[in-house]
Amino acid sequence: MNTISKQDFIDSICDALQYISYYHPPDFIRALHAAYQREQSPAARDAMAQILINSRMCAEGHRPICQDTGIVNVFLKIGMDVRWDTDSSIDDMVNAGVRRAYQHPDNPLRGSIVSDPAGARRNTGDNTPAVIHKDVVPGNSIEIIVAAKGGGSENKSRFAILNPSDDIVAWVLEQVPTMGAGWCPPGILGIGIGGTAEKAMLLAKEAILEPITIHELQARGPQDRLEELRLEIFDKVNALGIGAQGLGGLTTVLDVKLKDYPTHAASKPVAMIPNCAATRHVHFTLDGSGPAQLVPPRLEDWPQITRDNDSNSRRVQLEGITREDISAWQPGETLLLNGKFLTGRDAAHKRIIDLLERGEALPDGLDFNGRFIYYVGPVDPVGTEVVGPAGPTTATRMDKFTDAMLEKTGLLGMIGKAERGPAAIESIARHGAVYLIATGGAAYLVSKAIRTARVVAFEELGMEAVYEFEVQDMPVTVAVDAGGNSVHETGPREWRMRIADIPVVKA
Repeated sequence: MNTISKQDFIDSICDALQYISYYHPPDFIRALHAAYQREQSPAARDAMAQILINSRMCAEGHRPICQDTGIVNVFLKIGMDVRWDTDSSIDDMVNAGVRRAYQHPDNPLRGSIVSDPAGARRNTGDNTPAVIHKDVVPGNSIEIIVAAKGGGSENKSRFAILNPSDDIVAWVLEQVPTMGAGWCPPGILGIGIGGTAEKAMLLAKEAILEPITIHELQARGPQDRLEELRLEIFDKVNALGIGAQGLGGLTTVLDVKLKDYPTHAASKPVAMIPNCAATRHVHFTLDGSGPAQLVPPRLEDWPQITRDNDSNSRRVQLEGITREDISAWQPGETLLLNGKFLTGRDAAHKRIIDLLERGEALPDGLDFNGRFIYYVGPVDPVGTEVVGPAGPTTATRMDKFTDAMLEKTGLLGMIGKAERGPAAIESIARHGAVYLIATGGAAYLVSKAIRTARVVAFEELGMEAVYEFEVQDMPVTVAVDAGGNSVHETGPREWRMRIADIPVVKA
């Protein structure tokens, strides 16, 4: 009978969360590199290059892959013969490990969890509590999966109870285009089939934490109905042409994972949860011999990739820029931003709009006239950093504020990730503004372009405060031009037609 000590358990949870903050699983890197090598869309290829470069930088620098360091998910399979040497509950020990990991002085992780979710939504400050699932199984050890799930991908989860005769593939193909690009493809789709509503969702979450093996399945062929569905969904989702970051391309998903469970004769529950380009999870076992020993991947596992900034990009100076200047930018064009802009996301936007609607002045120094806003909530800096990893958040959440911001502040443009909705695009066109995207899943790479950072307003909001960033050659792509043309519409449409002429796209 093995005894698991409180300290070993807490240390293991903490170490695992630090580990996955800066190490992608090697199977993800291999699959993404293979997709990068066969990608034909220049915009999608560049997005994949940024994700791969960022991943290697994080592995070398031990800094977060994404500024959204996620909501912690822990899956425990606890052996019936395990003994505990602890005075705490399992949940309390997990959360102690989370607290230590997210407040680590050498690599602090962003606190994204808010309590009172239907009310005040106050940040807990240490990313607790985790979402914990426990099973009791035969054995004398504990199998543990620790994952960190970003809000952008988690928000795109889908669930339905289909009729028994309904087509699962048809449902998936109906849902994926509605997910947009906020889940930061290319990633993995986890699909749970059967059980009850909550069981199907749990199956889907477990599925995305399995190894990427679609290439092996393609090589040997399917052996059961679930494997047939995996291949069919994989091929047909990629044929949609959505591509990396929704820019259009050959690869939208790197794998499709399915798990099922018996269900009621009158039901067919189906859940789908995507995992993003910041896929983060690790699996280990505790057997009483000490804390988990997590072996770092070899740096040789990462490909050596570089980007050619000068030949394919327009260098832009933000100071003094005019509406006439931005009217020349084209959807899909790559820009290198230089100069200063402001930041702000959900909480800051709400405060700004509330002030404007009451006719009150904005805080001193908060002047958006003729400027850009970057939708970001950065990680705290360490050492000589001016700011921690600072990748974009999903812009669609700011759509309801967009018209007022453009109308009342003189804002010229916005920077975020993913597509904008019809109303926001109409407003962008009416005001002659623009919307740019930075690559989701390349937060550390983006932060290296930031030369100075200072809080301008709402400091009490923490990572949601308004900053002023000064950047040098920050790479972005024109997503919506001043005429209201969106690359998230034109890119996938173009590549959907191109893919239709390609006989087979293999992983």
